[in-house]
Amino acid sequence: MNDTPNRSKQMNLMYEDLARAHASARAGEAQQRRQGQELVAARRLSRRAERAAHQSRLALGRAR
Repeated sequence: MNDTPNRSKQMNLMYEDLARAHASARAGEAQQRRQGQELVAARRLSRRAERAAHQSRLALGRAR
């Protein structure tokens, strides 16, 4: 019996599974990176809004 084609097919399937796993891992890493960047941007905007509110309160206090 010659099972070389079957082994070859199994190897190809293993490589495909491995490539799929790597691609999935990279996609997960990219998603985490995007979430981190969104969190940083949200914090930056929050600090900016807090500073603007503080400046408004100061200006209102000076105007009285």
